[in-house]
Amino acid sequence: MKITRDEVIYVANLARLELDEDSIDRFAGQMGDTLEYVDTLNSVDTKGIAPTSHAISLFNAFREDDMKESIGAENALANAPEKQDGNFMVPKIINQ
Repeated sequence: MKITRDEVIYVANLARLELDEDSIDRFAGQMGDTLEYVDTLNSVDTKGIAPTSHAISLFNAFREDDMKESIGAENALANAPEKQDGNFMVPKIINQ
C-alpha cells in the first residue's frame, strides 16, 4: 500500500511532530512497507485456528487470599516517625 507525502504530513501534524523533507520521504516508504507486510499477513488462511491473546498459555500465579487477624492501629503506628490521634503524620506537600 502506497503512503503519500500528504498522509505522512497529516499524521505528523496529529502527533505534533515537525519533520524535514528527507524524513517525510523516508517515513512514507517505511509506513508503506509496514502496511504491505500487514497485507500479506491478511492473506494467510486462519480457518480452524482458535483466537488467542498471548503466544503462550498463561495462568494466574497469585496466591489464594487468606483471612488473617489485623495487626491493629497501635502496632501499625509503632515505628511511625510522627503520629497523632491514631494517624500517620506526614509533611504537607500541597501549597495553597
